Amino acid sequence: MDEHNGRDDYHDPTAGIGGAPPARSALTLRLWLAGFGMVVCVTAALVLGAMGAPPLAVALLGLLAVVAAVDLVIVVRRKASGEPG
Repeated sequence: MDEHNGRDDYHDPTAGIGGAPPARSALTLRLWLAGFGMVVCVTAALVLGAMGAPPLAVALLGLLAVVAAVDLVIVVRRKASGEPG
C-alpha cells in the first residue's frame, strides 16, 4: 500500500506553507461531473447522429464521452483505494 494513500495534502507541493489548511481532493464532485458529462455527451451524440448532423460533431461528442468514461474509471479506482475526497 502506498505510504501517501489517504493522507491530506499529499498532492499539494506547497502544503504547510503560510499556515494554509491541507488540500482535499474533490473526488466525489469529479465523479458526479464526469458521470453527468458522459451521459450528456452520449445522449447528444445519439440525438445528433439520428438527426443527420455532421459526422465530425458526432465523433467529437463521442470522444468527449470516452474521456469522461476514462475519468470515471480513474476516480473510482482512487476512491476504492481509500483516497479521501
